[in-house]
Amino acid sequence: MKKEQVVNCQFSVWYPIFKKYTIKSLILPLPQNVIDYLLDDGTLVVSGRYEWSDDETTSTVTAPEFPEFTSKVLEAINALGGRVFPKLNWSAPRDANWIALNSSLQCHSLSDIFLLFKSSDFITHDLTQPFLHCSDQDSPDPVFNYELVLRKWSELIPGGEFRCFVKENKLIAISQRDYTQYYHHILKQEEQICQAIQEFFSQHIQYKFLDEDFVFDVYRDSQGRVWLIDLNPFGEVTDSLLFSWEELTSGGEIAHQQEGPAFRYTNSEVTVQPSPCLSYRIPRDFVDLSTGEDAYKLIDFLKLTKSQQEESEEEEEEEENAPQ
Repeated sequence: MKKEQVVNCQFSVWYPIFKKYTIKSLILPLPQNVIDYLLDDGTLVVSGRYEWSDDETTSTVTAPEFPEFTSKVLEAINALGGRVFPKLNWSAPRDANWIALNSSLQCHSLSDIFLLFKSSDFITHDLTQPFLHCSDQDSPDPVFNYELVLRKWSELIPGGEFRCFVKENKLIAISQRDYTQYYHHILKQEEQICQAIQEFFSQHIQYKFLDEDFVFDVYRDSQGRVWLIDLNPFGEVTDSLLFSWEELTSGGEIAHQQEGPAFRYTNSEVTVQPSPCLSYRIPRDFVDLSTGEDAYKLIDFLKLTKSQQEESEEEEEEEENAPQ
């Protein structure tokens, strides 16, 4: 994987080519002061003021303001129906949905986007090491500009998403995207799904992208229509899901199949696995408490705190009244 291939997989590069076959989106240049804020490891304050105090001092943190950029983002969100899916040049903050209400990447404002972006390792990778796994590390990094991509919110069923691997402009492999779950309809419709994706590739994607090796994600809806969701570099920076990169790059059986691409999916509930994004999460109770999403947990927490405080006061009184 070369640096040029990574550059070619930026959203703003491929979206104009395949605009008719994907979800409506808008692209905004990301100002440098916003990039600096996203990379700031300080307190996570995305809007308004946050104040806390101890026995000696009171501290206040105020979220930075970007009035012009905020106005442009709000205008774009409204133009896309009021709900968007955010990403940068390459990555979306899929590893940060744990911090959002209802664990959703759906955003209605810039503060929603900031909360996800500042909590995402995927976004940090885009901002700091976009060419980390490239083979031509000795060459200078290409010049590019960071962009905020806002995609019209669409309710996509995970069982309809598939990742497709293209080598030398040939579709060599297809993997279920959400391989941690078993979807019975994939087992039943294996042939139709594979055929629909191959037809979509040959009619709309093949020979039209800037590289001959790449990875693309698609969504097959309930009517059987296929939509392009994303394009990614053909290399280790992209998750190979139910394949290994050794299989995909070795030129072995998968690359030389004549009858069509290899198609892999989770074919029984026995092989269901934990989500790979679980390692990025904090305990669910912490999230519920911090967001107030679970009122009962919050009440229990307050009762426990009060009880501990009362016990502590009683112990102090007993110590004071104890015979000397």
